[in-house]
Amino acid sequence: MKFDCSGQSGCENGARCFQDSPRCAQKWICSCPTCFYGKRCQFSTSGFGISLDAILGYHILPHVSLVYQPMAVQISIALSITMTVIGLINGILSFITFNNKGLWEVGCGLYLLGSSITTLLTMTVFSLKFWFLICSQMGLITNRLFLHVQCISIDFLVRICLSMDQWLNACVAIERMVSSIKGINFDKNKSKQAAKSIILILIFLTTGTCIHDPFNRSLLNDNNDDDGDNEKRIWCIVRYPSNVQLLLSSSRRPVNDH
Repeated sequence: MKFDCSGQSGCENGARCFQDSPRCAQKWICSCPTCFYGKRCQFSTSGFGISLDAILGYHILPHVSLVYQPMAVQISIALSITMTVIGLINGILSFITFNNKGLWEVGCGLYLLGSSITTLLTMTVFSLKFWFLICSQMGLITNRLFLHVQCISIDFLVRICLSMDQWLNACVAIERMVSSIKGINFDKNKSKQAAKSIILILIFLTTGTCIHDPFNRSLLNDNNDDDGDNEKRIWCIVRYPSNVQLLLSSSRRPVNDH
């Protein structure tokens, strides 16, 4: 029998709520629409990729030592540490290589220096995101203000760093194409000055295109009584308005089509 859970449904994204009794209900469950899942249908696989929280979150057991966490969590930790170490070594070596004024005579050297910096930032922020997720789902971090700050900031920073790195790599390819076309007529001074301006523009551009994200993020209490006190969780979720969803899906569709 279908009910609206006494008008206090905790289901997200238009999910239907079912409870075991119209009065004094002891259990309830959400029936998720297409492309949504999670106990409250708070996660989505539609258009915007799957977040780390959605992939790993429910595998992490609250109030259980890392040693006794499921194999999926332990493998994820090992992979995360390996990726972070390799990424940081790559970023540091790249930074040392391109932190050379001799390479800054053309814009390409500045783009590559910026790319090495964004690589370091990306790996650092990713590592923080991963361990914040582990610690929060294990119940080691419970301060709601701290969780809210990291919720609205971490994914925002990851998006900016990834976008910046892609744009900088694109700038390197474009400049190399232009220099090969112009040959000896390629102006190094103009290239250097243009690179400085382009990097600043890209910082504002990538920040501007991601600025909607922190304003649409919030914390969700997953306190289904069926799970017991040891299973209470706090999730960082994003709720995009319909116009933002349409804009994002439109911007990604050409990429997905190819």
